[in-house]
Amino acid sequence: MLNLRRLTIDPYISPWEAWLQKWWAWLFVPAILVNAGGLFIDILEPDGALYATIAKTMARTGDLIHLRVDGKDWLDKPHFPFWMAALSFRVFGVGAFAYKLPALLFWALGGWYTFRLAQALYGKPVAQLAALIYVSAAHLVISNNDVRAEPYLTGLVIGSVFHFYKASRARPGWHLVAGSFLAACAVMTKGPFVLITISGGFIVDWIRAKEWQQFGNGRWWIALLLIALFILPELYCLYQQFDLHPEKEVFGRTGVSGLRFFFWDSQFGRFFNTGPIKGSGDPFFYFHTLLWAFLPWSLILYAAIVQKCRKSKTGRGIPGELICLGAALISFVVFSLSRFQLPHYLNILFPFFSILAAGYLYDLHKRSAQRAFSIIQYCIAGILIAFLLFLSWLVHFEHWVLIICMVLVLAALPFFLFRGRGLVVAATRSCCAALIAYGFINFCLYPTILRYQAGTVAGKYVEALYRQGEKGSGKEVLQAVYLPEEGPINFSFEFYCPAPVLRMPMDSILRDGKGEEALVFLPAEFLPQLVQRGYKTEELKSFPNFHISQLTGEFLNYRTRDRTLGRTLLVRVTK
Repeated sequence: MLNLRRLTIDPYISPWEAWLQKWWAWLFVPAILVNAGGLFIDILEPDGALYATIAKTMARTGDLIHLRVDGKDWLDKPHFPFWMAALSFRVFGVGAFAYKLPALLFWALGGWYTFRLAQALYGKPVAQLAALIYVSAAHLVISNNDVRAEPYLTGLVIGSVFHFYKASRARPGWHLVAGSFLAACAVMTKGPFVLITISGGFIVDWIRAKEWQQFGNGRWWIALLLIALFILPELYCLYQQFDLHPEKEVFGRTGVSGLRFFFWDSQFGRFFNTGPIKGSGDPFFYFHTLLWAFLPWSLILYAAIVQKCRKSKTGRGIPGELICLGAALISFVVFSLSRFQLPHYLNILFPFFSILAAGYLYDLHKRSAQRAFSIIQYCIAGILIAFLLFLSWLVHFEHWVLIICMVLVLAALPFFLFRGRGLVVAATRSCCAALIAYGFINFCLYPTILRYQAGTVAGKYVEALYRQGEKGSGKEVLQAVYLPEEGPINFSFEFYCPAPVLRMPMDSILRDGKGEEALVFLPAEFLPQLVQRGYKTEELKSFPNFHISQLTGEFLNYRTRDRTLGRTLLVRVTK
């Protein structure tokens, strides 16, 4: 495509030009490493452990059709992420690394496509800046640790948009097939709702340019046909598991259609709050969520969107720019109007946000705006570093004084490496502060607080018992571990425990010829109920427990942490 922007004689030379040539790789590589740090952190409850357990069952049984939780049919998310995780388990073995690796690769694919699309629209310098913003956006880093469907979706959506963009500017060829395939994989990850994000930007661009012929262009009808063809594996699985078996009970009722849930209830049903999974929405939820989720670039993003909207009204934007703006704004409005809202839903828009913010930063001429954003970026950097220092003291990590010293040294380093004044230097230093914060979270905070995720620690303890039993140094461990049906589900224990984990009523443990003894994992408050039923119990290990995904100040504070902890037990039960 001929980029009209390059044909315009502009005396302004962006200060980013020389900086990117010199420093881009020196920031980009550490950002990749910080994101990859999540590979070596245990899986968080509840959703990450749930999805990992489903994929573990799929890998061990070889059943790629049925999604099951606790031995029961599960209907909530499509199959694609579970197929990827199960394949990784078969290659690398069951573990956190294998579960998170394919998600990280799809996230990296999203970064590559962000670069490619930005390069096609603006040129290489803006593409480099967009990629740097992408790999340093807060919630993308978080999602590479707490892995759900979003890293997959982020890479698939921007990849599909890039290929469709290329197909719209020349002979469609393989780009149309590639865009359709990635779009189909995105649909098999989250549902048909993602097609709104993929197509929304193109529709806005066509309307603004009055390219009405695009709506009847045969290539797009071919794309829809290809997407329908590529999602057939998902439709087949849903039909086999649910539509062929109306007697199955799902969501507390029978006669549930997997195909209807996929095409309507899973996404549109949540939007209109008519499906089996309901929520309560706040139309301003994502406005304030972006303030922290897109750090350290959030306020720059707001300014970029306002500027791009103004340019689009006057027709001063570059060709194709509205594709990013339209995809981001339409999806953002739809998410805001939805009655079911979670922060990670925004992740699929981050590639578009990154491109818009990079284009704005690169072409920011006004000195007053540069000074204002320089102050903002320094404030963000200062707040992040101050927060880390406070958190180090509050949590009281082992060797916390040393950690504080390391944070201070790392925070001072950008002031020696990146000399000068202006927005480029301020943005660079704020980016460094953000990477320090993410590294702190991945390598200090989560390894410390995950000691209080009882299911993970207990699962590893049972694995150690099994190894002892295999070596003959200790009492042989039983073939299954039981969870009381009356108690809570613990997916992290089920994932990390090497033995089968079965849920059943407490009355049924050791009944019906199940043996003379059993291992039971249960909250401490359920132990008296086992004794009341006539069982003899031997406490093997007690594990402190806290819901890590819902952190509180009282838990983080080392002085008050103990009062927030529950106690979960691994007990040997005999008749």
